[in-house]
Amino acid sequence: MPAHITSLTVELRTDSPAVATSTPRLSWTVAAESPGWQQAWAELRRGDTVVRLEGRDSVLVDWPFAPLAAGERTTITVRAGSTDGDETPWSEPRALWAAFADEWIARPIALAQPIREAQPVLLRRAFHVDRPVRTATLHWTALGVADASLNGAPVDDLVLTPGWTSYRERLVYETSDVTALVREGENALGISLAGGWYTEEYGVLTAPRRFFGDQPRALAQLRLEFTDGTVQTIATGEPGALWRAHGDGPVVSSGIYAGEHVDARRHPVGWDSPGFDDAGWTAPSVVDMPLPALEARMAAPVREIERMPVRAVSRTASGRVLLDFGQNVVGRLRLRLSGPAGTIVTLRHAEVIEGSFDEGAELALRPLRDAAATDSYTLAGTGDEVFEPRFTFHGFRYADIDGWPGEFDPAAVEAIVLGSDLRRTGWFTSSDPLLDRFHENVVWTLRGNYLAVPQDCPQRDERLGWTGDTQLFAPTAEFLFDCHAFLRSWLRDLALEQRRLGGLVPLFAPDVVPGFSDRGPVAAWGDAIAIVPQVLADSSGDVSVLEEFYPGMRAWADLVLSHRDAEGLWTSGRQLADWLDPNAPPNAPSRGRTDTDIVATAYLVKTVRLTAAIARRLGHGADAARYEAAAAETGRAYLDAFVTASGRMMCDTQTAYAITIDFDLADDPTLRRRLGDRLAFVVRRDGYRIATGLVGTAVIAQALTATGHIDAAERLLFQTEAPSWLYPVTVGATTVWERWDGLRPDGSLNPGAMISFNHVALGSVAAWLHADVAGLSAAEPGYRVVRIAPRPLARLRHARARHETPYGPAESGWERTDAGVRVHAEIPPNTTGAVELPDGRTFEVGAGRHEWTIEPAEAGVAVAPVTLESSMADLADDPAAHRAFFATLATRPNRFIARAVAGNALYTPGRSIRDALVFADRATLDAVAEALASAPDPKGTS
Repeated sequence: MPAHITSLTVELRTDSPAVATSTPRLSWTVAAESPGWQQAWAELRRGDTVVRLEGRDSVLVDWPFAPLAAGERTTITVRAGSTDGDETPWSEPRALWAAFADEWIARPIALAQPIREAQPVLLRRAFHVDRPVRTATLHWTALGVADASLNGAPVDDLVLTPGWTSYRERLVYETSDVTALVREGENALGISLAGGWYTEEYGVLTAPRRFFGDQPRALAQLRLEFTDGTVQTIATGEPGALWRAHGDGPVVSSGIYAGEHVDARRHPVGWDSPGFDDAGWTAPSVVDMPLPALEARMAAPVREIERMPVRAVSRTASGRVLLDFGQNVVGRLRLRLSGPAGTIVTLRHAEVIEGSFDEGAELALRPLRDAAATDSYTLAGTGDEVFEPRFTFHGFRYADIDGWPGEFDPAAVEAIVLGSDLRRTGWFTSSDPLLDRFHENVVWTLRGNYLAVPQDCPQRDERLGWTGDTQLFAPTAEFLFDCHAFLRSWLRDLALEQRRLGGLVPLFAPDVVPGFSDRGPVAAWGDAIAIVPQVLADSSGDVSVLEEFYPGMRAWADLVLSHRDAEGLWTSGRQLADWLDPNAPPNAPSRGRTDTDIVATAYLVKTVRLTAAIARRLGHGADAARYEAAAAETGRAYLDAFVTASGRMMCDTQTAYAITIDFDLADDPTLRRRLGDRLAFVVRRDGYRIATGLVGTAVIAQALTATGHIDAAERLLFQTEAPSWLYPVTVGATTVWERWDGLRPDGSLNPGAMISFNHVALGSVAAWLHADVAGLSAAEPGYRVVRIAPRPLARLRHARARHETPYGPAESGWERTDAGVRVHAEIPPNTTGAVELPDGRTFEVGAGRHEWTIEPAEAGVAVAPVTLESSMADLADDPAAHRAFFATLATRPNRFIARAVAGNALYTPGRSIRDALVFADRATLDAVAEALASAPDPKGTS
């Protein structure tokens, strides 16, 4: 097939023709069968205007035409020619719509005399159209969450509009084309409004309180352009009692955490249609308040993503209908039901259950803390009715229903999955079903938590845009989905909060818990202001994101440098350190084994060094020199204080070694090798179980791989005993957990106060699966050069990663054959590939499909059978013997021995298995010896 344009995209949204700027940048991709295809020129056409561009640029190309006017619609096409003289035909037209307002005249309106806080309200405005309309455009937003309708029909398919921002400084607005909904004659515009995030009561280890406001407000302006050229604008806050409000609508109450309560008997039929009698409705108040900056939507909105049926039905011990959807999701339920007026149906939601599903299990509600997560519906009694909450969401796999009228029908309930409407861009598959399920769990976790803001969790009384979780997970997120606009929008809120705090980056954005999030700089969390923009720039090639947030990076760098002590270390303030280290006490997750000073100082060096590199790239030479010197000074202090010449860390923990290696804090090759060797030793000492919190988990596999110990990383990856990545999968997890053992092996809940079962941070290891195991990453920003560097794992027969780069699809993978390992790669047109094969060969390739074969490695040294006299290190190195050992102990009458050995064993040379069983009786020793002798020969698998 001849070369042709496969896509033409416009920043930053891919879900809609809408653009939020008058000069959007353009990107296009080419499909070409000829190898090494490189662009020599491109032509862009808008109407009769054609602009020719010489050279290779095809990503984020500056807008070459006259700026778009507000509301303008146009189409763009592109064609390109290669350096070999190949020429594509013109692409399919790409529609653009300048979805922004040239001015705002609307003012916020609200219920004039509310009788309770966060009171939902219906707003309507009747108007008459006396001549043909050419275009009708609605710009609308809310300090709260809203649905807009015109003549009884929704104006868009958006959910929880306009999402969540730092409302005091910034408010996103929607733009909807409603031309098809306007009619000549009588019309009615309706807005259903609730408090959402604006009126929510927030509290993280503090007493909950409302932060933004007590009542929701709406802003809207409808611009009617008639065929005769005249324009009329209908806006909230206009003079006269033209808008009407009603505070006793069907939504009785609604909250993000509490849930929503609807009384269908109160539904005013036809309230958003012409001819409705609004007697009894009142004029809304026009709120006299300084408006935040109004910004046209740049990121994809929240939408319904998918619907899921009920998978299983049971009854709780208390008699409620218990539903299992088979997948932990974020969203709400949709019910179709009928029954007598006044019947109340109550829905509760939870991620896990306590007890057996078929034997009277109850929802596990303790993890929700103070979030009621309860919806209710009072039937109108009018026949077939449909209930779906509109202004809340929940995280759940299970739900129970009380009060269902008549016989329950599972087909009458479905789960509505919600999330920001992000385009999928990355995939990973392997030969191991558990690993693939884990990766799928990472995908589901992102889908659920990337809702309006990058949440930490979607179910309990939190759901905040935590900075640390986001920066740790960002490389994984950017590979799996097109998150650029989504995260950039969130970064704007983070930058605004930082500016308000004088350079301090809060723990989350929007920052809604003053006194908790702003007590001082916190390493790994505040560093998001520098790290996340760099991740976005690396994945997209967009340097403007660095320019936009560089002032925040500089302010953060200056702040943390001011916190250094006399030795040049960061040893002060409240630190979260390696948060959720599995060795920390359940209710003290910051008290992990890795010293807080190590984490803080390591991040100081990492981020100040990164800021220096960005400053140099942006042309800020003086800043770059200052930060380079400061990073080097603290880097030396770090080594002096925490690292010995023999490669030992002051804290002999997985995280301490991993961050030292991954952050390049030891540049001496010999010292770096020693640190890597010790890290591998510590990982084996810990029984190839994870002993890292959020910070260490994000880098441990990379650190082991970079220092020649991918075998240890593999053993960690495929561990199925808690704590490990795969343990939750073995007990049915369908998303990534916050705690490694959120559910204990005996089925009980972890006793800690924080046990979310849908949490992004520990899924950060997927970045290693993509870049190292499958071998696909960006060697230059934006994948202009694609890195192909697979690292085959002994446990796997094959692995593959695929990513939709800005230049088109790229792929890297490998499979085992009789001839060895066959590596394959796909390099997009207009890029090149930097290849690093497992046998050490390195070279560059052009665009196209490539394949190489790696000859089989020589057989390894035979491993001696494990006996009672073998060391505990030998036991750790033989997965089959390890399984047999603990399986045997679990069957012995004295179960204490199994628990004691599992909890206290150190897998080190010189410590024999017999020594570990010093308190075992002769029968137990004999049983263990027999089990070890019967274990399969070592295969290097777990």
